Amino acid sequence: MNECMNFIGGKWIIGKGEVNFTNQNPATFEDFSSGQTASHEDVLEAIGCAQEAFIKWKQIPAPKRGEILFRIGDVLKNRKSTLAKIITNEIGKTNLEAEGEVQEAIDMAYYMGGEGRRMFGQTIPSELPNKWAMSVREPVGVVGAISAFNFPVAVPSWKILPAIILGNTVVWKPSLETSAIANEFISCFEEAGLPSGVVNLIIGEKDVGEALVDDPRVAHISFTGSTESGRKVYTHAASLLKRVSLELGGKNAVIVLKDANLDLAVEGVVWAAFGTSGQRCTSASRVIVESAIYDEFINRLIDKTAELVVGNGSQDDVNVGPLLNEASVLKMEKFIKIAKESRIPILYGGKRYEDRIGHFFKPTILGPVSPGDQLANEEIFGPILCVIKAEDLNHALHINNSSRYGLSTALFTGNVNHSFKGIKEIDTGIVYVNHGTTGAEIQLPFGGTKDTGNGLREAGQAALDAFSEWKSIYIDYSNQLQKAQIDTDRLSSMI
Repeated sequence: MNECMNFIGGKWIIGKGEVNFTNQNPATFEDFSSGQTASHEDVLEAIGCAQEAFIKWKQIPAPKRGEILFRIGDVLKNRKSTLAKIITNEIGKTNLEAEGEVQEAIDMAYYMGGEGRRMFGQTIPSELPNKWAMSVREPVGVVGAISAFNFPVAVPSWKILPAIILGNTVVWKPSLETSAIANEFISCFEEAGLPSGVVNLIIGEKDVGEALVDDPRVAHISFTGSTESGRKVYTHAASLLKRVSLELGGKNAVIVLKDANLDLAVEGVVWAAFGTSGQRCTSASRVIVESAIYDEFINRLIDKTAELVVGNGSQDDVNVGPLLNEASVLKMEKFIKIAKESRIPILYGGKRYEDRIGHFFKPTILGPVSPGDQLANEEIFGPILCVIKAEDLNHALHINNSSRYGLSTALFTGNVNHSFKGIKEIDTGIVYVNHGTTGAEIQLPFGGTKDTGNGLREAGQAALDAFSEWKSIYIDYSNQLQKAQIDTDRLSSMI
């Protein structure tokens, strides 16, 4: 049993909250981690430590901060196997997926470490003589990071590492279901020598996140979760004039045209739809197939899905692990009930595994589904794939863009003209050509349009914009008072 604690001001502290929790391995129902949630006072203490650490941390030259991030990357690399095993045991990911997730955090540590020697501002010609103009980035202060269960290492790394390289400090609230991996992840920062108070961990439920949003000392909230929860966070934080970055829901689609490599398309759809049991924000929930190849595609899709091995993610031959908990399984059963009531054919799967321990639900294919049906529009967040017919590329693009979400879309085609038309017209933050909807790389911005977020991005250079303020600087060495645009007009008349 892993005993989980808060990490506040460089010290491991047992939570003083009222809730004692125990997390089970979703594949075996064995108790895996436990602890006591943080109290309101714990949260306030963590914010206070972060605020105090900010004063010193922002004064450390960015290249030196970068050296610490490189050490964090080294520690994560050395502990990769241990971190991955904890992820597998705590939330059910396969070993392969868990190791891939940890690699994202390693990559982010090294990438953002390099920003310690870049972090470019701008030098810009002034409109007046003997005047210098430039801009630099400044940290915003204390960042409140709130993350979901499905990527308990990768997503926090997208928030924490860009924030601290810029000179911010962080109070992180992970999902309660991932408390053990949160403890192990933060211990990597501790081993790397990150100064006390720069990153603080608080274990808790909804009230802990609300306390972060409420506190005026927290300058920025970075939230990953459902659109409904994100809207509440955004509304309340806006009333306090806080900066907010949101990564929310999705209803991602794969478009398959008749000129596509169907074997590749089927492989891409199966991985995107059923990897992590469909519990990725980028999971494919819809596949929009050109009518001319619909029957052939469905037959190949069913055959490929039937090859998946569903089971305990710690076993090397398993492709699909369990859902997180019983509530997730019941939610899938609710969607299957909706499908039956709507007379949507269940082409494969459609039920839980009754003959085994664990929160296992069969990979499921429904179709044809009308673009207007509830199942084609509501986020499912599980291993249920809706297949939709389209007459041609234009029709497929219309169906895809009709979603209120806009995170990721994939297009399979062998036609370069179709590729570029899709790239231009697809209304999502991420577009893949001849690949599934998952597999983002840390050096590019991550995020979506419409109800998927609020315009700010995680990862890549865009993350620096999320966690910094621009400061414009003017140096006038003319030894006289120049009156900006007033003098500019005078100078123009002299030319």
